[in-house]
Amino acid sequence: MAYDRSGKRVGDIDLESISDVLTQPDRFVWVGLYEPDAALLAQMQHEFGLHPLAVEDAGKAHQRPKLEAYGESLFVVARTASRSGVHVRFGETHIFMGRNYILTIRHSDSSGYTTVRRNAEQTPALLALGPGYALYGVLDAIVDGYLPIVEAYRAELEELEGEIFARQWRRGTLKRLYAMQRELTRLRLAVAPLQDVLAQLQRLPGDVMPEAMRPYFRDVNDHANRVNDTVGALREMLSAAMNVSVSLVTLEQNEVVKRLAGWAALLAVPTLLTGWFGMNFHHMPELDWRWAYPSLIVFTLALCGGLYYWLKRSRWL
Repeated sequence: MAYDRSGKRVGDIDLESISDVLTQPDRFVWVGLYEPDAALLAQMQHEFGLHPLAVEDAGKAHQRPKLEAYGESLFVVARTASRSGVHVRFGETHIFMGRNYILTIRHSDSSGYTTVRRNAEQTPALLALGPGYALYGVLDAIVDGYLPIVEAYRAELEELEGEIFARQWRRGTLKRLYAMQRELTRLRLAVAPLQDVLAQLQRLPGDVMPEAMRPYFRDVNDHANRVNDTVGALREMLSAAMNVSVSLVTLEQNEVVKRLAGWAALLAVPTLLTGWFGMNFHHMPELDWRWAYPSLIVFTLALCGGLYYWLKRSRWL
């Protein structure tokens, strides 16, 4: 897509015509690609005059978020994220930006930026700032995509905390807590380096990035900081929830062991007494006593009753 310096859309252009449009001082070009092959990347390198090292990186996914400058051209890598069930699916967007062009290359699970472009077209006064505003729109959309994921994990954590303290603990609860912590760690690895990229964009000289764009990148950086802080807080809360969950399970097990030990003690008393008086000896003085058997029963019941009262008072039963 080609735009004039007033931010108004001129129209669609062929890829072969990009270099011709770039020679016009009052035009800039916005191109979006999804997982281009080597031939298409080579064509883009020729049309835009891109640095070969940046083109090599753009052809490969699994790049960390970064900002590299090649003269008046910038190469930005950002990681996108979307939530699918309990997992986060990550993609990548590689962005080339020059004085009169912006080229976005998406990899893996990275949604298109048609909505970003349409929103920018509705504010031609801002789009008149050039490719820098287009770069802001793309990065702002990427950071805003993190927010629903964080909020969803926050709500899920509150639900799991309710299950933990309501004594509805299951093995699946601990698995979900661990899975959430793992996904949030991956999300933090995508957000934290992007903060450095946004901070560098604010410090770029005016001949590379218009000074009027600095407040916009500062705003995106504030959003990224908020996401990163929230992710850090959620990870700490998840660690605490996992520790509490394990502690509650241990306490429940201890309570069960205490009850079993209490009942074992109650059973041990009559077992001991009946075993003692059940020995087959001929000369046992209690055998000739008339009230020996009733007395033994009463003594056993009294001893068991006293032991039961003490265990109940000690909360062992």
